[in-house]
Amino acid sequence: MTINKKLRNEAIYHRVNLIGYENNLIRESLKLLDIVDKELTAQLYVALEGMSPSDFKISRLESMLASSKSLKSVTDYLLGELNLLSEHESSYQYSLFESLLPDIVKSKYPLMQIPPSQIFTAVKAKPFQGRLLSEWASNIEDDRLKRVANAVRTGYVTGETTEQIIRRVRGTKKNNYRDGILEASKRNVSSVIRSAVSHTAAIARESFGNANSDIIKGKQWLSTLDTSTTPMCIIRDLKQYTLDNQPIGHDIPYGDGPGKLHFCCRSVETFILKSYRELGINIDEAPSGTRASMDGQVPAKTSYLEWLQAQSKERQEQILGVERARLLRNGEIAPENFFTRDGHVLTLNELKSQELIN
Repeated sequence: MTINKKLRNEAIYHRVNLIGYENNLIRESLKLLDIVDKELTAQLYVALEGMSPSDFKISRLESMLASSKSLKSVTDYLLGELNLLSEHESSYQYSLFESLLPDIVKSKYPLMQIPPSQIFTAVKAKPFQGRLLSEWASNIEDDRLKRVANAVRTGYVTGETTEQIIRRVRGTKKNNYRDGILEASKRNVSSVIRSAVSHTAAIARESFGNANSDIIKGKQWLSTLDTSTTPMCIIRDLKQYTLDNQPIGHDIPYGDGPGKLHFCCRSVETFILKSYRELGINIDEAPSGTRASMDGQVPAKTSYLEWLQAQSKERQEQILGVERARLLRNGEIAPENFFTRDGHVLTLNELKSQELIN
């Protein structure tokens, strides 16, 4: 197996693990958001109880909401995790290449590792989907307060009681509070978290590639091909680009790149290494198993299902769960059911422990 193919396999596996990590961040963030929502609705109840319809003014309500506890706890938690993820991604990219490159290449072209602080600074300074991370947090907060204010105003206009207005805002217990207008904030937070994790991983990958351009000649787009894949990612699957994002052999623009092309983008990319000859190393390519092959070739087209079938039993079980992995190996399950198992979550420590080359 060539090093380029190994890099492609690890890029796909790493993205699978990042999805698990995203799920964990969302779960923990929603716990914090639940606390914030409870406090907001408690304050809202007190304010509405002391306000008669004749006293109601939207400006007074907005002032009260603005002074209530905001989403700062959620934002602080996310920034802290992205800081740690920047450190992990810096180490991951370096360790991956360190483990795969032959000594003859590393001796001539020492690998450069990007400082995590540099990655995290870029994560905060570079926009995704048109806004900085801080701006997305502020936008969610503003949207949340406007939704609450509009719900209260509608309640007053239609003559609802305080309890009815609170239910409109918070939702009902029997529906696990998913029928209130605050539920939209949870969906927004989830989308921003998924995009922020992809944004962080993409910046780390891009920074590493640029710093080691002496051994890397390009990159290849890898889309997750399933029923949820967007057309814009489908048309870019397996397309090649230079390190400065110029198309190679086609005219489809790179856009914001894999993981950042749209909200919740699951695409990744793999680097294309130069061959021994292109690196000025005067040796022939050796058969796989006798020496790591660096032929500079791009791996052939492989679907996600084909990739999954070629992985170790341990990886299959980690992605699908034990029973579905068994069904996969026995050919007893339809391809459309081969997705990351429900509830799959990873902490950062678990993410680190699974990033092993095997």
